Amino acid sequence: MNASYRPFPIPVVADLGPGSQDDETLDYMSMPKGMDTYRPPVLPEPEELAAHGLACEVLAAVLEAVNAACEGRVPAPVRLDGLPASELALVNQVLGEGEVSAQVLAQPETRLVGDEAVRVRMQESVFAGVWRVISTDDDGAVHDHVEVGAIPAALLHAAHDDGFAPREPLPPVPAELLNLPPILTELADQRARWQPGDAAHVVNLTLLPLSPADIAHLDHQLGTGRVVILSRGYGNCRITDTRVPHTWRVVYYNSQDAVILNTVEVSAIPEVACAAAEDLADTAERLAEVLQWVAQGA
Repeated sequence: MNASYRPFPIPVVADLGPGSQDDETLDYMSMPKGMDTYRPPVLPEPEELAAHGLACEVLAAVLEAVNAACEGRVPAPVRLDGLPASELALVNQVLGEGEVSAQVLAQPETRLVGDEAVRVRMQESVFAGVWRVISTDDDGAVHDHVEVGAIPAALLHAAHDDGFAPREPLPPVPAELLNLPPILTELADQRARWQPGDAAHVVNLTLLPLSPADIAHLDHQLGTGRVVILSRGYGNCRITDTRVPHTWRVVYYNSQDAVILNTVEVSAIPEVACAAAEDLADTAERLAEVLQWVAQGA
Protein backbone atom coordinates (compact mmCIF):
# COMPACT_ATOMS: atom_id res chain seq x y z
CA MET A 1 0.00 0.00 0.00
CA ASN A 2 1.25 3.47 -0.83
CA ALA A 3 2.80 5.17 2.18
CA SER A 4 0.74 8.30 1.57
CA TYR A 5 -2.50 6.47 2.15
CA ARG A 6 -3.99 6.99 5.58
CA PRO A 7 -6.26 4.11 6.69
CA PHE A 8 -9.91 4.88 7.31
CA PRO A 9 -10.54 3.85 10.92
CA ILE A 10 -14.11 3.04 11.88
CA PRO A 11 -14.78 3.64 15.56
CA VAL A 12 -16.46 0.63 17.08
CA VAL A 13 -19.38 1.58 19.30
CA ALA A 14 -20.75 -1.15 21.52
CA ASP A 15 -24.28 -2.25 20.66
CA LEU A 16 -26.49 -1.33 23.57
CA GLY A 17 -30.09 -2.26 24.14
CA PRO A 18 -32.71 0.41 24.69
CA GLY A 19 -32.70 -0.24 28.43
CA SER A 20 -35.57 0.55 30.74
CA GLN A 21 -36.96 3.86 31.83
CA ASP A 22 -37.42 4.89 35.44
CA ASP A 23 -41.12 5.61 35.92
CA GLU A 24 -40.54 7.86 38.91
CA THR A 25 -38.53 10.57 37.19
CA LEU A 26 -38.20 11.94 33.69
CA ASP A 27 -34.55 11.82 32.69
CA TYR A 28 -34.38 13.34 29.24
CA MET A 29 -31.55 11.98 27.12
CA SER A 30 -29.43 14.66 25.52
CA MET A 31 -29.67 14.85 21.76
CA PRO A 32 -26.73 15.32 19.38
CA LYS A 33 -25.31 18.83 19.58
CA GLY A 34 -23.35 18.95 16.35
CA MET A 35 -23.96 18.17 12.72
CA ASP A 36 -21.38 17.48 10.00
CA THR A 37 -21.85 19.74 6.99
CA TYR A 38 -19.95 20.21 3.75
CA ARG A 39 -16.56 21.82 4.25
CA PRO A 40 -14.69 22.81 1.07
CA PRO A 41 -11.31 21.10 0.73
CA VAL A 42 -8.24 23.19 1.50
CA LEU A 43 -6.67 23.54 -1.93
CA PRO A 44 -3.14 24.53 -2.87
CA GLU A 45 -2.59 27.37 -5.30
CA PRO A 46 -3.87 26.73 -8.85
CA GLU A 47 -0.31 26.69 -10.22
CA GLU A 48 0.66 23.88 -7.84
CA LEU A 49 -2.44 21.87 -8.69
CA ALA A 50 -1.94 22.34 -12.42
CA ALA A 51 1.61 21.02 -12.09
CA HIS A 52 0.25 17.64 -10.97
CA GLY A 53 -1.13 16.43 -14.27
CA LEU A 54 -2.00 12.89 -13.17
CA ALA A 55 -3.94 14.11 -10.13
CA CYS A 56 -5.86 16.53 -12.32
CA GLU A 57 -6.67 13.71 -14.75
CA VAL A 58 -8.03 11.66 -11.86
CA LEU A 59 -10.20 14.54 -10.64
CA ALA A 60 -11.50 15.16 -14.15
CA ALA A 61 -12.36 11.46 -14.48
CA VAL A 62 -14.18 11.60 -11.14
CA LEU A 63 -16.22 14.58 -12.32
CA GLU A 64 -17.07 12.70 -15.52
CA ALA A 65 -18.21 9.74 -13.40
CA VAL A 66 -20.34 12.03 -11.22
CA ASN A 67 -22.02 13.51 -14.30
CA ALA A 68 -22.70 10.00 -15.59
CA ALA A 69 -24.27 9.01 -12.26
CA CYS A 70 -26.45 12.13 -12.34
CA GLU A 71 -27.74 10.93 -15.72
CA GLY A 72 -28.67 7.55 -14.27
CA ARG A 73 -25.72 5.60 -15.63
CA VAL A 74 -23.35 3.39 -13.61
CA PRO A 75 -19.84 4.81 -14.13
CA ALA A 76 -16.72 2.69 -14.05
CA PRO A 77 -14.41 3.10 -11.03
CA VAL A 78 -11.54 5.55 -11.35
CA ARG A 79 -8.39 3.55 -10.63
CA LEU A 80 -5.69 4.95 -8.35
CA ASP A 81 -3.37 1.92 -8.39
CA GLY A 82 0.17 2.93 -9.34
CA LEU A 83 -0.43 6.66 -8.92
CA PRO A 84 2.81 8.35 -7.70
CA ALA A 85 2.82 9.32 -4.03
CA SER A 86 2.81 13.08 -4.70
CA GLU A 87 -0.14 12.78 -7.09
CA LEU A 88 -2.05 10.50 -4.70
CA ALA A 89 -1.45 12.91 -1.82
CA LEU A 90 -3.03 15.71 -3.83
CA VAL A 91 -6.04 13.56 -4.72
CA ASN A 92 -6.40 12.71 -1.02
CA GLN A 93 -6.24 16.40 -0.11
CA VAL A 94 -8.91 17.41 -2.59
CA LEU A 95 -11.31 14.55 -1.81
CA GLY A 96 -10.92 14.70 1.97
CA GLU A 97 -13.08 12.60 4.30
CA GLY A 98 -16.85 12.94 4.52
CA GLU A 99 -19.36 11.73 7.08
CA VAL A 100 -19.82 8.07 6.06
CA SER A 101 -17.24 5.29 6.35
CA ALA A 102 -17.64 1.54 6.00
CA GLN A 103 -15.78 -1.73 5.99
CA VAL A 104 -16.33 -5.30 4.85
CA LEU A 105 -14.69 -8.05 6.87
CA ALA A 106 -13.24 -11.19 5.37
CA GLN A 107 -15.21 -14.42 5.57
CA PRO A 108 -14.28 -16.04 8.91
CA GLU A 109 -13.38 -19.33 7.25
CA THR A 110 -10.89 -17.63 4.90
CA ARG A 111 -8.93 -15.77 7.58
CA LEU A 112 -5.47 -16.92 8.52
CA VAL A 113 -3.88 -16.55 11.93
CA GLY A 114 -2.73 -12.93 12.21
CA ASP A 115 -4.51 -12.06 8.97
CA GLU A 116 -6.03 -8.60 8.50
CA ALA A 117 -9.78 -9.18 8.91
CA VAL A 118 -10.85 -6.11 6.93
CA ARG A 119 -11.04 -6.83 3.21
CA VAL A 120 -12.60 -3.59 1.95
CA ARG A 121 -12.40 -0.09 3.44
CA MET A 122 -14.69 2.64 2.12
CA GLN A 123 -14.69 6.34 2.94
CA GLU A 124 -17.03 8.88 1.47
CA SER A 125 -15.19 12.03 0.41
CA VAL A 126 -16.31 15.56 1.24
CA PHE A 127 -18.14 15.31 -2.08
CA ALA A 128 -21.27 13.24 -1.36
CA GLY A 129 -21.49 10.11 -3.50
CA VAL A 130 -17.73 10.06 -4.23
CA TRP A 131 -16.18 7.12 -2.37
CA ARG A 132 -12.60 6.06 -1.82
CA VAL A 133 -12.51 2.25 -1.87
CA ILE A 134 -9.44 0.22 -0.89
CA SER A 135 -9.68 -3.57 -1.08
CA THR A 136 -7.29 -6.36 -0.17
CA ASP A 137 -7.35 -9.70 -2.00
CA ASP A 138 -6.88 -13.01 -0.22
CA ASP A 139 -3.31 -13.04 -1.55
CA GLY A 140 -2.60 -9.64 0.03
CA ALA A 141 -2.75 -7.54 -3.15
CA VAL A 142 -4.18 -4.05 -2.52
CA HIS A 143 -6.43 -2.21 -4.97
CA ASP A 144 -7.34 1.46 -4.70
CA HIS A 145 -10.06 3.28 -6.62
CA VAL A 146 -12.66 6.03 -6.50
CA GLU A 147 -16.26 4.94 -6.96
CA VAL A 148 -19.23 7.20 -7.62
CA GLY A 149 -22.78 6.35 -6.61
CA ALA A 150 -25.21 6.12 -3.72
CA ILE A 151 -23.14 3.41 -2.01
CA PRO A 152 -20.13 1.29 -3.08
CA ALA A 153 -21.01 -1.94 -4.87
CA ALA A 154 -18.72 -4.09 -2.71
CA LEU A 155 -20.81 -3.27 0.34
CA LEU A 156 -24.05 -4.35 -1.32
CA HIS A 157 -22.49 -7.54 -2.67
CA ALA A 158 -21.16 -8.52 0.77
CA ALA A 159 -24.52 -7.84 2.44
CA HIS A 160 -26.31 -9.93 -0.19
CA ASP A 161 -23.91 -12.84 0.28
CA ASP A 162 -24.27 -12.63 4.07
CA GLY A 163 -28.06 -12.63 3.88
CA PHE A 164 -28.30 -15.70 1.67
CA ALA A 165 -25.42 -17.75 3.11
CA PRO A 166 -26.44 -21.07 4.71
CA ARG A 167 -26.84 -21.06 8.48
CA GLU A 168 -27.09 -23.69 11.14
CA PRO A 169 -30.63 -24.23 12.52
CA LEU A 170 -31.38 -21.78 15.31
CA PRO A 171 -32.83 -22.79 18.69
CA PRO A 172 -36.42 -21.74 19.44
CA VAL A 173 -37.10 -18.48 21.24
CA PRO A 174 -37.08 -19.05 25.02
CA ALA A 175 -40.59 -19.22 26.41
CA GLU A 176 -40.00 -16.33 28.81
CA LEU A 177 -39.32 -13.89 25.95
CA LEU A 178 -42.98 -13.22 25.21
CA ASN A 179 -42.49 -9.95 23.35
CA LEU A 180 -39.96 -11.19 20.82
CA PRO A 181 -41.88 -13.74 18.63
CA PRO A 182 -44.27 -11.13 17.13
CA ILE A 183 -41.28 -9.01 16.07
CA LEU A 184 -39.54 -11.97 14.45
CA THR A 185 -42.78 -12.87 12.64
CA GLU A 186 -43.21 -9.30 11.40
CA LEU A 187 -39.64 -9.18 10.10
CA ALA A 188 -39.94 -12.58 8.40
CA ASP A 189 -43.17 -11.48 6.70
CA GLN A 190 -41.57 -8.26 5.48
CA ARG A 191 -38.52 -10.12 4.13
CA ALA A 192 -40.74 -12.59 2.26
CA ARG A 193 -42.69 -9.76 0.59
CA TRP A 194 -39.75 -7.41 -0.03
CA GLN A 195 -39.02 -6.41 -3.64
CA PRO A 196 -36.30 -4.12 -5.02
CA GLY A 197 -37.53 -0.54 -4.92
CA ASP A 198 -39.82 -1.07 -1.92
CA ALA A 199 -39.75 1.51 0.86
CA ALA A 200 -37.88 0.48 3.98
CA HIS A 201 -39.82 -1.24 6.74
CA VAL A 202 -38.46 -0.10 10.11
CA VAL A 203 -39.14 -1.74 13.48
CA ASN A 204 -38.36 0.75 16.23
CA LEU A 205 -37.11 -1.37 19.13
CA THR A 206 -36.70 1.69 21.35
CA LEU A 207 -40.47 2.11 21.62
CA LEU A 208 -41.19 -1.55 22.40
CA PRO A 209 -41.25 -3.20 25.84
CA LEU A 210 -38.11 -5.26 25.22
CA SER A 211 -35.58 -6.37 27.81
CA PRO A 212 -31.84 -6.68 27.22
CA ALA A 213 -32.44 -10.44 26.89
CA ASP A 214 -35.00 -9.79 24.12
CA ILE A 215 -32.51 -7.60 22.22
CA ALA A 216 -29.69 -10.10 22.67
CA HIS A 217 -31.80 -12.99 21.38
CA LEU A 218 -33.10 -10.90 18.48
CA ASP A 219 -29.52 -10.20 17.43
CA HIS A 220 -28.72 -13.90 17.78
CA GLN A 221 -31.68 -14.81 15.55
CA LEU A 222 -30.73 -12.26 12.90
CA GLY A 223 -27.00 -12.91 13.11
CA THR A 224 -24.22 -10.44 12.37
CA GLY A 225 -22.79 -10.02 8.89
CA ARG A 226 -19.49 -8.59 7.68
CA VAL A 227 -20.59 -5.06 6.80
CA VAL A 228 -20.18 -2.16 9.24
CA ILE A 229 -21.17 1.41 8.30
CA LEU A 230 -20.72 4.53 10.42
CA SER A 231 -22.49 7.76 9.54
CA ARG A 232 -21.55 10.88 11.47
CA GLY A 233 -24.01 13.30 9.90
CA TYR A 234 -25.90 14.12 13.09
CA GLY A 235 -24.58 12.32 16.13
CA ASN A 236 -23.45 8.81 15.18
CA CYS A 237 -25.33 6.08 13.37
CA ARG A 238 -23.92 2.55 13.31
CA ILE A 239 -25.30 0.17 10.68
CA THR A 240 -24.54 -3.54 10.40
CA ASP A 241 -25.89 -6.14 8.03
CA THR A 242 -27.34 -9.41 9.29
CA ARG A 243 -27.35 -13.07 8.27
CA VAL A 244 -30.89 -12.86 6.88
CA PRO A 245 -31.78 -11.21 3.54
CA HIS A 246 -32.34 -7.46 3.22
CA THR A 247 -32.20 -6.89 6.98
CA TRP A 248 -30.06 -4.34 8.81
CA ARG A 249 -29.43 -3.29 12.40
CA VAL A 250 -29.42 0.52 12.66
CA VAL A 251 -28.51 2.18 15.96
CA TYR A 252 -28.30 5.93 16.55
CA TYR A 253 -26.19 7.48 19.31
CA ASN A 254 -26.07 10.96 20.76
CA SER A 255 -22.91 12.99 21.37
CA GLN A 256 -22.20 11.00 24.55
CA ASP A 257 -22.50 7.65 22.71
CA ALA A 258 -25.79 6.81 24.43
CA VAL A 259 -28.38 4.98 22.31
CA ILE A 260 -31.23 7.25 21.26
CA LEU A 261 -32.80 5.03 18.57
CA ASN A 262 -32.44 1.27 18.11
CA THR A 263 -34.02 -0.23 14.99
CA VAL A 264 -34.18 -3.16 12.61
CA GLU A 265 -34.72 -2.23 8.96
CA VAL A 266 -35.82 -4.36 6.03
CA SER A 267 -34.47 -2.67 2.90
CA ALA A 268 -31.81 -2.91 0.22
CA ILE A 269 -29.63 -0.53 2.24
CA PRO A 270 -30.54 1.99 4.98
CA GLU A 271 -31.07 5.38 3.41
CA VAL A 272 -28.98 7.15 6.04
CA ALA A 273 -25.86 5.55 4.53
CA CYS A 274 -26.57 6.58 0.95
CA ALA A 275 -25.92 9.66 -1.15
CA ALA A 276 -29.15 10.97 -2.67
CA ALA A 277 -29.60 12.11 -6.26
CA GLU A 278 -29.61 15.75 -5.17
CA ASP A 279 -26.34 15.13 -3.31
CA LEU A 280 -24.70 13.93 -6.52
CA ALA A 281 -25.97 16.97 -8.41
CA ASP A 282 -24.47 19.20 -5.73
CA THR A 283 -21.20 17.25 -5.91
CA ALA A 284 -21.03 17.76 -9.69
CA GLU A 285 -21.27 21.51 -9.18
CA ARG A 286 -18.68 21.66 -6.40
CA LEU A 287 -16.18 19.39 -8.14
CA ALA A 288 -16.52 21.41 -11.33
CA GLU A 289 -15.61 24.49 -9.28
CA VAL A 290 -12.45 22.73 -8.08
CA LEU A 291 -11.40 21.93 -11.64
CA GLN A 292 -12.11 25.50 -12.71
CA TRP A 293 -9.78 26.60 -9.90
CA VAL A 294 -7.13 24.25 -11.30
CA ALA A 295 -7.61 25.69 -14.80
CA GLN A 296 -6.58 29.13 -13.52
CA GLY A 297 -3.03 27.88 -13.08
CA ALA A 298 -2.76 25.99 -16.36
